[in-house]
Amino acid sequence: MLLPPGKGKKPQLDLLDLPKYTRETLGLSGVNFSTDLLAGADRARLEAIRERADRSGCACLLLVEMDPQDFGSTNEANVGAATERAIRVVQAAQILGCSAASIKVKASDDDTTLARAAAALKPVVERAEKLDINLLISPHTGLTERPERVTELLKKVGGFRIGTYPDFETAAASKDPAAYLHRLTPYATAVCATTVRLIDAALPPVVLTPPSKAPLIDDLDDEELAPAPAKGKGKKGAKAASPAPGAESDEDGKGKKGKGKKAAAPTPPPAPEPEEDAELEDAELDELEALIDEAIAEEEGPQVIVYRHEPYDLSVMINAISSVGYDGPLSIDYRGKDDVTQAIIQSRDTLLGLIAAAKAAG
Repeated sequence: MLLPPGKGKKPQLDLLDLPKYTRETLGLSGVNFSTDLLAGADRARLEAIRERADRSGCACLLLVEMDPQDFGSTNEANVGAATERAIRVVQAAQILGCSAASIKVKASDDDTTLARAAAALKPVVERAEKLDINLLISPHTGLTERPERVTELLKKVGGFRIGTYPDFETAAASKDPAAYLHRLTPYATAVCATTVRLIDAALPPVVLTPPSKAPLIDDLDDEELAPAPAKGKGKKGAKAASPAPGAESDEDGKGKKGKGKKAAAPTPPPAPEPEEDAELEDAELDELEALIDEAIAEEEGPQVIVYRHEPYDLSVMINAISSVGYDGPLSIDYRGKDDVTQAIIQSRDTLLGLIAAAKAAG
């Protein structure tokens, strides 16, 4: 939709309108960009995209470098070009307002190449740290094909701004998809929820409870829940004064100094009258709490349809990342041949339903 269908033709959707389309049509709150869409874009263009995203309430999350970079080459010029390209991607991500940029490492799977690639990646990570950008390693053949080698690479590079960008489709192609995600997801600040083909509904519609529907009473502190102070019931709201210790009251109400005699015991105050106003306020508060609790219990969130996915089971992927406590963004990357808008919406609903099911299962 974003790329021109042919020479002299306009694309269906302008890149500047992508955040609004993502928010209003797809119902998603963030958007990723791939570098092929930004070819030739200058700083002003990137800033315009960021402004449109802010205005649409759809954050720019991740900039994905599509071409593998030759960090494992024995040719210094190739390694230098890969490092320079990765730094430019990181800088573009910062201008867009993204929190991360992802790259693919082109390198063979051996210890010597691993050390060479790690050394080439260090200046990229140093630049990313200065810009508060996370550099994520995307799956690729060779060195980063196995999860254990990816984690070795991360440790050799070092720093707090390097992580992973696991991909569902790549995980599905491994011997143990769940183990693959268990190994890489703890280092991830984003996960690529790849979908290929969604067919018939797999489960009954799942009801989602919005996070904003948490018990409202828990948000109030003790002072807000305490009843209002009782109103006085004496004449004109005044309390009767008690005689001071060591003094007597005469008929005129004037005190006399005691002459070595024991002071008269003060007259006890009259018994307080029932605090009708306070009781009324307490009753009203109890009724209000009951109404809120009833509304919370009865109100249901929107329903979503969970579709069956081919060629792999999405529930395995969701359960795997949930089991390691992942709570970051899921990036929907539809790679099928059906209508892209409908497929992304179906993917969104399916993922939301599976996440809700995983949470309910604990």
